[in-house]
Amino acid sequence: MTVGILGLGLIGGSFARAFALEGHTVYAAEKDENMLAFSMLAGAVHGKLDQSSIPLCDLILLAIYPDGSAAWLEENGAFISRDTLVMDCCGIKEEICSRCFPLAEKYGFTFVGGHPMAGSQFSGFKYSRADLFEGAPMVLVPHDFDNMQLLHRVKNALAPCHFGFFSVCTAQEHDRLIAFTSQMPHILSNAYIKSPTAKKHKGFSAGSYKDLTRVAWLNANMWAELCMNNRENMLFELDTYIDSLMAYRDALQTQDLQKLTALLEEGKLRKEEVDG
Repeated sequence: MTVGILGLGLIGGSFARAFALEGHTVYAAEKDENMLAFSMLAGAVHGKLDQSSIPLCDLILLAIYPDGSAAWLEENGAFISRDTLVMDCCGIKEEICSRCFPLAEKYGFTFVGGHPMAGSQFSGFKYSRADLFEGAPMVLVPHDFDNMQLLHRVKNALAPCHFGFFSVCTAQEHDRLIAFTSQMPHILSNAYIKSPTAKKHKGFSAGSYKDLTRVAWLNANMWAELCMNNRENMLFELDTYIDSLMAYRDALQTQDLQKLTALLEEGKLRKEEVDG
């Protein structure tokens, strides 16, 4: 199989390593020429993804910011073979699917929205690895939900990545859920670490501190774009969280031990409920 990858950050680089490891040919487009050269030396990439190699690809993965991915597809859609499967790997779906589904129809290739649920607080090709997606969930947003042949095709195309399981949803459902499961934790972690007390944490912090602050170390440009493109869902989650925090604050302000205990117990029970 011949695979084209747009972007060689953590996600794109890990895809490149996974496919190359299993003997597939990988072409990549990357604005950082040094990174592209390094990926070739590492054996993850075999050549540039450009107008001469795009028609050769059986699978193309768009692994940069949503706007950039859609813009690249608008610019290069005419060079993509009708037999090619194109997938994005972005953290939002409504914005990119609304632009890419019409392009697929216009040029005749197949587009499926995708979101690999794997990552790290670190970004860049140097942190990529071939087993990043092993056992991880993969979310798919197809244009046609009744096309089982297409879903089978996607699973086969991504087999070298060894995803644990696939789920299928609409772009709207994806963005509602991802605001809670992915974008909110990054904002909460990022805001939490801004306490002046954080500078004195050494010697007083353990697992809970590390868990809560891990994703505060983020790619600000990327996460700002993702959150802004998912603005309405993010505002709902933030408002809900702020309301919950105010209940805890009121209990402390009024020294209401019974209320605070009830709030904490409620959160514990909710965790048990949602995790089964």
